[in-house]
Amino acid sequence: MTDLGAGGLGRSARFWLARLQNWRPQSGPDAPALGLRDPWPGDPSRGARLIKGELEVGGTVLALKAGVFHAASATGAMLAHVHGFIWLRDLRALGTDAARARARALVLDFIETPMLDQAALSPDIIGARLAAWLGHYDFFAASADDEFRQALMSRLVMDARRLSAALPSEMLDARALTALKGLAAASVAMPEHAAYLPRVLKFLGPELARQIAPDGSHGERSPAACLGLLQDLTETRALLQAAQISPPPELVSAIDKTAGAVRALRHGDGGLALFNGSKEDLPSLIDLVLAQAGRARGTIADLSGCGLYRLAAGKALVMMDAGVPALPGLDRLAHAGTLSFEFSWAKERIIVNCGAAPTSGGPWRDALRGTSAHSTLSIADVSSSEIMQSGLGRRPRVVNAERQEAGNAAWVEANHDGWGQLFGAIHHRRIGLFATGEELQGEDLIEAAQPQPFNIRFHLHPNISASLQQDQGAVILRTASGVGFRLRAEGAEIRVEESVYLGHAAPRRAEQIVLAGHQDGPQHVKWSITKI
Repeated sequence: MTDLGAGGLGRSARFWLARLQNWRPQSGPDAPALGLRDPWPGDPSRGARLIKGELEVGGTVLALKAGVFHAASATGAMLAHVHGFIWLRDLRALGTDAARARARALVLDFIETPMLDQAALSPDIIGARLAAWLGHYDFFAASADDEFRQALMSRLVMDARRLSAALPSEMLDARALTALKGLAAASVAMPEHAAYLPRVLKFLGPELARQIAPDGSHGERSPAACLGLLQDLTETRALLQAAQISPPPELVSAIDKTAGAVRALRHGDGGLALFNGSKEDLPSLIDLVLAQAGRARGTIADLSGCGLYRLAAGKALVMMDAGVPALPGLDRLAHAGTLSFEFSWAKERIIVNCGAAPTSGGPWRDALRGTSAHSTLSIADVSSSEIMQSGLGRRPRVVNAERQEAGNAAWVEANHDGWGQLFGAIHHRRIGLFATGEELQGEDLIEAAQPQPFNIRFHLHPNISASLQQDQGAVILRTASGVGFRLRAEGAEIRVEESVYLGHAAPRRAEQIVLAGHQDGPQHVKWSITKI
């Protein structure tokens, strides 16, 4: 017999009680007692696609046909988006009668779908759905007929009961806070269920303490997850304020710290750095989230505590992932990008990672998570962490990193043992940005008993052109605005090859500079990127 433990037994008892309550004939309230408003903008172009029967998120398109809520072929991230009804924002942004009718039809289809996919009943997805339905009620439900509104409110009551019974969430990552936000929304909008709110507050403080580090970084080590977390936290604070409850100090502090972390993870163009499942995201959205957070402008956290290092000088910015990969249970978005870096000048990205396709299935998603899709060194075309569907398998066990100020430059010196089990190899990397920002120096070294074949990749943003000089001793890089840089290297052959960029929804052609090292050649490469 399986030992569920006290927490598991309690959760199971609450779950079955909720099911018994939901089996009884019931009717929900006629309408939410307190109107809520989803605070985030939608995309009217995606709303128009929804009218045509296509749901697009992150570059992946799902056909909205009969049985869409049983779309077994969709990835977990896509199912979460479908069943969480976040896309109601896009229909609201479109704002037409056809958009309103489409929203009602899809909500009713969901309510009437028997034996929903298990993903629809996950606490975080129920939480997202409760917040979305209540936050868009005025748009799609307020003017609907009585039968639709009664079906909607009854389902809201059922989902709130189920979610309350499922707490505390077994999920270790930011999705646990999405679940709490949804239950807070149900409690605030439906006062007859106000008893759920103390339950939210009971779990909120410990969850924040467990997930958010003193420097504001999050355990998933993902800029995208950090931004989504900040959105959930600001919404939760607004819900408590709407209920005339003072937000607990732990929540206020968490919002302040996370806002500083989000600021630290932006390039000069305002978008996010592309580490661990992140895309650029719209700078306007990030500005809005930070404005909602209310943290003083210009406050930027030092994220070295979680291994995300930031070097800034002049118009140059370097961000480097020199930390241990996210732990099991927090690694759903993790990439094998240890010691990768990105480099931008003013508002133009130059050296990038390739991005992410979290909602895509098959080779795209896994290829973008591999080491070769990152601006770092790879040995024998093997990733430094083993890519698995649900996270990472083999991974670096030890990552050492130190930031130093030496002379007129700031340096990050780091190493990791990601290939230790396979090749007995340790990768050492040292990157320094000089005070003017016009020179970036680096070196990569493989420490191993047996020499290894390797490649050092510098993926270029699609707006960067690269020209290999005739002597093949350097590459000239040119930004869209005409700023030039020269990349030189010692100890490896320089090549310019094709690459791909998924920092936005659609893939874009790009180039990469590859420093190719051979097993019988030097295992130490020095390189520099200098403004010309």
